[in-house]
Amino acid sequence: MDISLLLKMAADAEPDRIGLTCDGRHWSYAALWNAATGAAADIAKSGCGHVALLDTGSEAAPIALIGAALAGIPYCPLNYRLADADLAALLARIAPAYIVGDTDRAARLAPEAGHRALAREAFVARAEQAAEPDREAGEGEGIAVQLFTSGTTAAPKAAILRHSNLVSYILGTVEFGGAGESEAALVSVPPYHIAGIAALLSSIYAMRRIILLPAFEPGTWIGLCASEGATNAFVVPTMLSRIVESLGEGGATPDLAKLRAIAYGGGRMPIELIARALELFPETSFTNAYGLTETSSTVALLGPDEHRAAQASDDPAVKARLASVGKPLPTIELEIRDEDGRVLPAGQPGEIYVRGDQVSGEYRERSALDADGWFPTRDAGYLDAEGYLFLSGRADDVIVRGGENISPGEIEDVLLSHPAIADVAAVGMPSAEWGETVAVAIALKGEVSDDELRVLVRDRLRSSRVPERIVRVEALPYNEMGKLLRREVRLLFQDPA
Repeated sequence: MDISLLLKMAADAEPDRIGLTCDGRHWSYAALWNAATGAAADIAKSGCGHVALLDTGSEAAPIALIGAALAGIPYCPLNYRLADADLAALLARIAPAYIVGDTDRAARLAPEAGHRALAREAFVARAEQAAEPDREAGEGEGIAVQLFTSGTTAAPKAAILRHSNLVSYILGTVEFGGAGESEAALVSVPPYHIAGIAALLSSIYAMRRIILLPAFEPGTWIGLCASEGATNAFVVPTMLSRIVESLGEGGATPDLAKLRAIAYGGGRMPIELIARALELFPETSFTNAYGLTETSSTVALLGPDEHRAAQASDDPAVKARLASVGKPLPTIELEIRDEDGRVLPAGQPGEIYVRGDQVSGEYRERSALDADGWFPTRDAGYLDAEGYLFLSGRADDVIVRGGENISPGEIEDVLLSHPAIADVAAVGMPSAEWGETVAVAIALKGEVSDDELRVLVRDRLRSSRVPERIVRVEALPYNEMGKLLRREVRLLFQDPA
């Protein structure tokens, strides 16, 4: 079974139901399916080996995603925000590709790569007019999606998601046709991120209308929620922070009364922010979704009832769960392991390993699965006594001071409890005496001295966690999905040459 069957089922079940809204235009499921089949025929004729979207979110994204599946080649959305040199390298790795979006940039960066490039409007117009593809829905079993991971010190890896991975995730988490005709999901995450792809496929299979917002801005997001009657939305922490700030003290307005559910993920959620959001949206269900590209999106959830229970509880252990990412999905196995691969008991931090049919763990270059099918996420965390998963950052971000492993997250949580701290990032910096020492970058919303912050950390944790260096910044560096860019934070502490 391939992912194209998800749209085919929706189009067969209710062809006239509106499945997508973008830039004021409404697409029925039948119209989306017809466009996807037309796109598939045109893609197949091109002879290209990939379908690359080089654009913001629009109707072209689901049409290209399903069209590529019907044509039997991988869908490879690209980060249009990349610098020219980085994007040129990726275009060379997928040549020749059927490119949808920024034709001028594609031609300038890869003039002799054999790419076929169409602007968004031209692609959609051709898709609506093209013939039926040779392949039937559901025939594909190969690669559905290829996503380039964000490179740090090395070139980005090409993460592979097969149809079987994505279909397993959708069938395990979504009820077919389970959404009412009035339900609508506002999607504002970038189309080149797994969260954006999962949001499209999940909404199509549930038959929930998709509202696409090409570029996030809090006022536009709030306005579109109101005007289109959004009932569901997915945001990353930085988006939620800006929405909360934009709403101010008033909270959800009557215009947002239909917004019944907000899911969030993609980055670390400060506990103060989610607590404030729960206050501002008292009638809205919140879900924290944790997952990775290599796992076809979500592998653990903190559900709405658990959010409200943690918010209302006086039990410190229950209240602390608001900072967790919940429990693994029923279809996912999850373990915490030490550096030698030994499974650790509750309460002990280590690296998160996952296993399940939706877990790909595969790259163009190699498979990262071990002999038993377990995928090392490179995320660090621990499970509490009830099985709730707490993240503490990337395993590579652990600070090793004098042989002691220190989680940046524990230092950040303590500092964020101070009313003068708006945001904070802790990193390890080289030290002749200790190997590494703690350094923190802080963004302020009030006055506080460095000595006061050091005393706070010493009193709440211990002396080994006290930051040796503190730098003040206007804002910390994040990517568009709300992930803190620690490699850029470390540059703040490097002495100039």
